Amino acid sequence: MLRESLRRLRPWTKKGCWIVVSLRDTALESSAKDVYYDVARLMKKAGLMTDDWQGADWSADSAHEA
Repeated sequence: MLRESLRRLRPWTKKGCWIVVSLRDTALESSAKDVYYDVARLMKKAGLMTDDWQGADWSADSAHEA
């Protein structure tokens, strides 16, 4: 879940950032979407997202698959 969240956010992550993350036991019962939204919110708050990031969107890959 966590790796997938970071993979989806990678195109908008500022260059040169090293990110270390871990899930707490309570997050293991969360959905992948919830983890994604939490990671996106925290990265935005920390200033790790590029200016062209449009916000958390779990379906961002869907348009490319159609």
